[in-house]
Amino acid sequence: MIAVTTDRYASYVKYSGHDSAESGMDLKMTYSDTDGTIRKRSGWLIPLGVFLVTAALSALVLLYYLAPNAPNFLEEQVAPTSRGDLIALRVHDLKLWVPANYLQFESARQGGTRKDLALFAILPDLAGWSNWEASNFAANTPDSPVVFLLIREEQLNLTEADRLSRIYTAYISNPQGTPGPFGLTQYAFREDSGYRNQDLFVGQTPAGIEILRCDRLSPEVPSPSCLRDTPIAHAVALSYRFKREHLSRWQEIGQGVDKLIETFEKPPKPQAAAEPQPRP
Repeated sequence: MIAVTTDRYASYVKYSGHDSAESGMDLKMTYSDTDGTIRKRSGWLIPLGVFLVTAALSALVLLYYLAPNAPNFLEEQVAPTSRGDLIALRVHDLKLWVPANYLQFESARQGGTRKDLALFAILPDLAGWSNWEASNFAANTPDSPVVFLLIREEQLNLTEADRLSRIYTAYISNPQGTPGPFGLTQYAFREDSGYRNQDLFVGQTPAGIEILRCDRLSPEVPSPSCLRDTPIAHAVALSYRFKREHLSRWQEIGQGVDKLIETFEKPPKPQAAAEPQPRP
C-alpha cells in the first residue's frame, strides 16, 4: 500500500515492503523534497565513469613514455675548483686519494664510497683544474687539451684483448686490420653496426694492447674524440677520452693516465708529530 501525505512545505512517499510490486526498485530511486518528483539513476553512469577514468590514465601513461623528455635541471652540474686538498674516496674496493681540482662535481668532494668518479685533467702533464686554465677546460674545440676520465664499478670487467675478441670483432669488416697512423692498426666497422661512424685503433705496448675507439669527423661531430676502456682493479674500470686531434700522442696519454691513477692510489703520508719546543 502507498500512503502519500502532502502539506505546504513537503511531501513524502512511503513504501511498504510487501505492498508494492516495485519494492525491489527502492535502491534505484531518489526523492526530491523540492519538486515532489521521483527520479531513477541511470545504470550506465558508473561504467561510463570507470571508462573515462581508465582512458585518462591510459593517456597519461602514453604521454609519459612517448613525449620528449624535458631537461632535468636537477642533474648535478660541473663545478670545478682550484683546491688541491686530497679527498679520500672509494670505488668498490679501490681506495683513492684525489686532489679536489681533479673532481668535476662538488658532491664527489664530500668523499666516501662512490659508484663512479668523473675527473678531468689537461695535457701535456695532466694537471687538474686551475683558474688560469679555466677557458681551456670549458672549451670543446677539436684540439682541446682536456682529458676526461671516469672511474666506475664494472662487474663485467673485460681486458682490452677480451674486449677486442668478444665484442668488437663481431662488428668489424676487416678482421686482419690495416696499418694505421702513429704505429696503430686500424679496423673498419661494418655499416650495419652501431659503431659505423667510428674507427677502431689497436696499439701494442709493453703492458699489452691498447684499444681506442675514435669518432669520425663529420658535420654532426665537428670535434671528434677517442675513447679507451680498461680495467684498473677488481670490478673497477677506467674510461678516458681525448680529442682525436691528439691521437698521435696516444702512448704518451696512456702512460700519463696510468701514472696519474697510481698517484691517486697512494695514501697520504701521515703528518709527522710536531717536535716539542723548548720553553723560553
